[in-house]
Amino acid sequence: MSASLPPIAAPSAGVGSSGPVARFVRRRAQGRTVPVLAVSLAILVVWYLAAIGVNWATETDKLARAGDYTAIEAIAAAWSAQRPVLPAPHQIVVELWKTVFDVMPTSPRSLIFHSWVTLSSTLLGFVFGSVLGILIAVGILFSKTLDKTLMPWVVVSQTIPILAIAPMIIVVLNSVGVQGLLPKAFISTYLSFFPVTVGMVKGLRAPDRMLTDLMHTYSASPLQTLMKLRFPASLPFLFTSMKVAVAASLVGAIVGELPTGAVAGLGARLLAGSYYGQTIQIWSALVMASLMAAVLVWLVGLCERAALKRQGARP
Repeated sequence: MSASLPPIAAPSAGVGSSGPVARFVRRRAQGRTVPVLAVSLAILVVWYLAAIGVNWATETDKLARAGDYTAIEAIAAAWSAQRPVLPAPHQIVVELWKTVFDVMPTSPRSLIFHSWVTLSSTLLGFVFGSVLGILIAVGILFSKTLDKTLMPWVVVSQTIPILAIAPMIIVVLNSVGVQGLLPKAFISTYLSFFPVTVGMVKGLRAPDRMLTDLMHTYSASPLQTLMKLRFPASLPFLFTSMKVAVAASLVGAIVGELPTGAVAGLGARLLAGSYYGQTIQIWSALVMASLMAAVLVWLVGLCERAALKRQGARP
């Protein structure tokens, strides 16, 4: 009689080793989800412990002046200080919630408002840098003179600290009447064109010699070889370098806001927080910038998958 009983978990059930729940868990374990969650949890634990250590002296002095205190009270004070040296993660989350959802997006107190100001110069500088990098790479491909003379200068340009050159760029552009968005965009361009240039040079030279000889056999012109062979072959290199470039462009936009005394933008938010000792405000702006960079890199990745799929390659 027991042989006629149905199985505890049929293959189509929601539980069991072959059910959809088990398959979902296996896919998450085999992919990136579990490792990312594990690393994130480890970072949170270290962060909370670091907040205790960094804020301990200041907060225990306050508690000692008020009377006796326990270790639990000291830890709670370290995690809830109004002006902590190192804010706890939940304090940053609360600040993000207040400045993103509790105020109007057009308010100067809103991080959405400041993020949009920074994002506009980031995207403009990223477009300028990508176009400039592609043009330089094409010139280096077709000209040995440019390869020997221009490429070393492209590399040397990145050895100059951006904090040193940003005020110079802004002062020079202000002297010729260029203000507002463009100076910050040019600083973003300065940081973003380099990875695109290097990636495109490698990508344009990626096709095998046999393929280039085949194009010569078909009497293809250099422009036809570029458009039909070299440029399609360079797309994986291009999008990889653009992921680096868009993050660098965001850094350039934030740095460009620091020497201008800007009143809007994530850089201005960082300056205001440093002036008034608002460390929670500083960290919330940093976290917002990190989230922006992650979203921008993800969007470039979406464009990469779409382009490779259209090309017939497996993303």
